[in-house]
Amino acid sequence: MGESGELSVLRVTLEVAFTATVLVAPLAIGMGWLLARVRFPLRSVVETLVALPLVLPPTAIGYLLLRLLGRGGWLSESVLGFDPDLLFTWKAAVLASAVVSFPLATRSARSAFEAVEPRYELMARSLGMTRARVFMRVTLPLARRGLAAALLLAFARALGEFGATVIVAGNIPGRTQTLALAIFEDIQLGREDHALLWVGCSALLAFGVILCSERLLARERSPA
Repeated sequence: MGESGELSVLRVTLEVAFTATVLVAPLAIGMGWLLARVRFPLRSVVETLVALPLVLPPTAIGYLLLRLLGRGGWLSESVLGFDPDLLFTWKAAVLASAVVSFPLATRSARSAFEAVEPRYELMARSLGMTRARVFMRVTLPLARRGLAAALLLAFARALGEFGATVIVAGNIPGRTQTLALAIFEDIQLGREDHALLWVGCSALLAFGVILCSERLLARERSPA
C-alpha cells in the first residue's frame, strides 16, 4: 500500500527541515564563532549580508536562487558545475530552507559563543593549546546548549518555510510538498477544515521545537 497524502506531507516536511539544519549547522557555527571572536575589516558588511535573508521577502530569496541555479544562471552547470536539474526537486526545497534559516542559526550561535567567558580560552592558549584545539576542547563544550538551541530554531524556521520553497521547488505532492505548501493548497481549493488540521499540526511541531530551545537556553543562563 502506498504512502498516504498526509504521511507524505509530514515526511517531506521533516526530511527537508532536518537536512537543511544539518547543512546549515557547520556554516552557522563557523560564522557565529567568527563574528563573536574575530575582528576583521568589513565585519559590519559581513554581518549585514548574513542578516539579509531575515528581512528580504522569502519570494525574493526564491527568485534569486532561481536565477542562480536555473539553466543559464549565474551558478549553472556551465559556470560552477551546479546541477541544472536541482530546481523543482526535494534538494531545492532543502536549499531554500537552509538559506532562510541560516541567519537565525548564525545569530543564535554568535550569542552562544559571546556567552562563553573569553578568559577560559586565554587560559587554554597560555597552556600551549592551538586555536583549533581551544575551540574543540573549551569553546564548543561551553557553548553546546546555546548552539543546540540555535540549531533547533533553524529547524523550526525550516519547518515553516514557504515563499522561497514554492518558487524553487514547486508544490509537488510526495516530492516537495511541505506543511506550509499543503496549507496554501488547501486554502486555494477551499478545503478549510483540512487546512486547519495542517495549521494545528504545524503549531504543535513548532511549539515542541521552540519549547526545547527555550529550555536549553534557560539551562545555559542558569549557574552550573
